[in-house]
Amino acid sequence: MTTHEIDVASLRDAVRAVVPKLKENGLEAEDRRWLPDENLELLEKAGVFRMATPKAFGGLEFSLADQAAVLAEIARGDVSTSWIAGVWVSSAWMITLFPEEIQKEVFATPDVRISGGFTPSGVLTPAEGGFVLNGSWKFNSGCRGAQWNVATSIVQHPDGRVEEAIAMVPMEDFTLADDWHTSSVAATGSCTSAAADVFVPAHRVVPTDPAAFEAALADLPEDWQPTGREYGLYSYIISQGVATLIGGARGALDAFLDRLPGRGITYTSWTDQRQHPLTQIQVATADAKVSAAEALMHRTYEVLQQRADTGEQPTLEEKAAVRGHSAYAVQLAKEAVDILYNASGATAIQRQVPIQRFHRDIQGLALHGMILLSASLEVHGRVLLGLDPDTPLL
Repeated sequence: MTTHEIDVASLRDAVRAVVPKLKENGLEAEDRRWLPDENLELLEKAGVFRMATPKAFGGLEFSLADQAAVLAEIARGDVSTSWIAGVWVSSAWMITLFPEEIQKEVFATPDVRISGGFTPSGVLTPAEGGFVLNGSWKFNSGCRGAQWNVATSIVQHPDGRVEEAIAMVPMEDFTLADDWHTSSVAATGSCTSAAADVFVPAHRVVPTDPAAFEAALADLPEDWQPTGREYGLYSYIISQGVATLIGGARGALDAFLDRLPGRGITYTSWTDQRQHPLTQIQVATADAKVSAAEALMHRTYEVLQQRADTGEQPTLEEKAAVRGHSAYAVQLAKEAVDILYNASGATAIQRQVPIQRFHRDIQGLALHGMILLSASLEVHGRVLLGLDPDTPLL
């Protein structure tokens, strides 16, 4: 399917059609600690990895809400697959904020796959024509299948000045440690990547100072401007990632309902679990929690889109709300899956039963620092009370 034939509805339909295969491949993915080639090929064929690529480079340039809808659909089949797709798509979106020369290089492949993160655990030392990069980055989701890596680092200038910057580096210049052995989202292959004396041309290093991003955007050709797509870096990254957990909660509900017909309740006289009032209440409660999370994020995406459409950045209050509401939506999704898992009986602990993987994956992802409930609500509460947010992650 060519790019001009892909719209949001057709992409969601294509993803919905492969959800059973993603679910079927879940155990294999977990065992190998990385996604099967089939998963990636199905998503690439559908156009998933082009969602944030600008139309000027053959991409789809979907809105944040539309990206989230597709990622949630993927997560109904497999949480790890959705998480990796989200990382690659969000990283591609971030590149739309970068200077022209980087965009030409990176978007030479519209379905580009970019891994990386925001922890500045590398060092960039100035050299003739660029910088020399050294460092290592843990929890690098998607690095095993990426073409490029976002290496956030500290620039150490000869005069003693230091500043934070992002280096865009081909993934082939990194070594990957086989150190991803986890109880949650094992299939993301989020192992440690390391660079040793890697030369990075100067044009591929971008300061993380917001003014640098604004200057780069101002210098882009007019037809490259991501009209209605500049949401604010952290507001975008945080709220887009939530889609995977909400979709995973829907997947857990699907998995629970799929197993229910013909199941009784062990050591009781109930031969049909569906007839038990407690089960009825549990299913309804779980569905209500997921629906509430979806509604909360729908409003969040709506606010961010309204700002983007007018060419404005979200206000401090809106950014804080994005972080607080996103974390709370994650909490609702997690509570919904807890209910369903606890209602699934002892047989649910078997690894071939999908609901236990949904449960573990969502429990693990909910610990991510950017969507951790306690820290995020603290930030939101501080701003509501007229205090400084006390964090740069807004």
